[in-house]
Amino acid sequence: MTKARDLGSLLGASSQIDNTKITLDANEIPNLDAGKITSGSLGADRIPNLSADKITSGTLADARISASSVSQHATSFDDNKIVNDISTLALRQASDQNKSAYNTNSSFVDVFQDAVGIDTTTNSYRDNLFEFVASGTLGALQAYDYNGASTKAEIYWNNLSGGNNVWYEIDNDGDPSRTDSRFVIPSISLSVGGGYPAYSPGNTVNAYYIYDFKNNYDFKDKLTLGKQNTWGDISQYTIEYSLDNSTYTAWDMSGVSQYAFNSAGGYSSGGAFSSGTSSGQINVTQHSTGGIGTSYITLQNAPQITARYIKLSCTALFGGTPNSNAGFGIFEPYLQPLIITSTGSFTGTTITAPSSVSSMGAIITYQDNAGTNALNTDIVLELSADNGSNWSTATLSALPNFATGIKMAKVNDLAVTAGTQLKYRINFANQASGSKEARIRGVALQY
Repeated sequence: MTKARDLGSLLGASSQIDNTKITLDANEIPNLDAGKITSGSLGADRIPNLSADKITSGTLADARISASSVSQHATSFDDNKIVNDISTLALRQASDQNKSAYNTNSSFVDVFQDAVGIDTTTNSYRDNLFEFVASGTLGALQAYDYNGASTKAEIYWNNLSGGNNVWYEIDNDGDPSRTDSRFVIPSISLSVGGGYPAYSPGNTVNAYYIYDFKNNYDFKDKLTLGKQNTWGDISQYTIEYSLDNSTYTAWDMSGVSQYAFNSAGGYSSGGAFSSGTSSGQINVTQHSTGGIGTSYITLQNAPQITARYIKLSCTALFGGTPNSNAGFGIFEPYLQPLIITSTGSFTGTTITAPSSVSSMGAIITYQDNAGTNALNTDIVLELSADNGSNWSTATLSALPNFATGIKMAKVNDLAVTAGTQLKYRINFANQASGSKEARIRGVALQY
C-alpha cells in the first residue's frame, strides 16, 4: 500500500482525521491546560489513564467538582469548646469586676450584680449582697424576734465598765460561764443582772456591742436604738455589719429619717434624730433632759443589707456630761426574711441579635446552698429567639466547677424557633428551705 493510500484512509469526508482514529493517552496529552476543558464531563471513557501529576497548571471550575468530592476529605470542626471557654472567661471577668449585664455581637453575660439583666420574676428573688437569684419571695417586714428565735442570738461588748470580751446568749437561761445573772431582753431593752452595760467615765470612744444573729438575715428599713438608765446622753452611734465578724462594712445611714421617739421616766423632751451619714454614723440630739430614764429612737429608710453580725458603737456623748456613765444597748433591727418557694422562675431581658438565629447555647453558674439540685429537674433552662413566644428546653450537662462551691453547666447548639429577639428563662422546682436551695450565680448566652 502506498503512503498516499495509507494517509487517505485516515482522512474522513472533511479531509480531517476523525476522532475515532485517535487514541489519547498520557503520551499524546502530557500537559493539557485545565482551562481548555470548558464543557462536558471527564470520565474513564475520555481519559482512561490520565495521571493526576499531569495536571500541572490551570484551575478546575466549581461546576466540574462535586461538593461530595471535596467534603469527603475534609475534617469537620467543632467550635463548642472554644465558645464555652470564651463564655466562662466572660463570666469570670464579669464576676471579678462586678459588672452589670452586657451583650456583644454574639453573647450576653449577667452575674446579677444588679437587676438590669432580669426581665420578669415569678416567685424568685435576686439577693442584693451575694448577687444570686433563687426561688422565693421576701416576707413581711418585721422586728427581729429575740424571744422567738430558734437559735438564740449572742452579744459581745468591748470597752465597757464590765463583762468585756465575752459572748453572752440573749434571752435564755443564762450563759453557763456566768452564774450571777441572766442576760435577757425585756421587750427591746438589754440587761445583765438587772443593770445595763455602761461606759465607765473616760471610755467614751470606740466602745461597742456586737450582735451575732447566728444566721444571715436581710435587714432593712427600720431600726430602733437608744440608751437606758443613765444620766449621760449619747449623741452619736455608728452601725456596721459583717458576714464573718472579721470584715465590717458601714451601714449607709445617709437616707434614714426619724420614725418615732419613745421615752419613759418622764424625760421626753429633746430626743430627736439629727442626721445620718454613708459611713454608718447616726447623730441625735440629747435623748432626754436628764435623770434616769429610758429613751430610744426608731429610724426608717435604712437600705437593705444581708448580715449575720451587726456592730453598734457609741462614738460620742452629748456635751456637758463627760463624767457620766453612758449606758446603751437598746437595739431592735427590722428584717425581711426570704421565704423559699417550691417553684419559681425568672427571665433575662430581651437581646436583639444582628441577624436571625435558629440555634443558641448557654452556660450557667449555680450554687447548691442546701441539698443537691439536679440539672434539668430542679434547675431547668429554656431558650427563645422570638421573644419568648416559643421556648426550647435545654438539656444541661455539667462542666468542671467555676469556683469553690460554684458549679457550672452548659448547652450548645439548641434548636430554637428562628428570630432575632433572644432571651432565656430559668425554672426552679422541688425547692425547700434548708433541704434544697438552688442559687443561680451567672448566665452567659451564646448565639
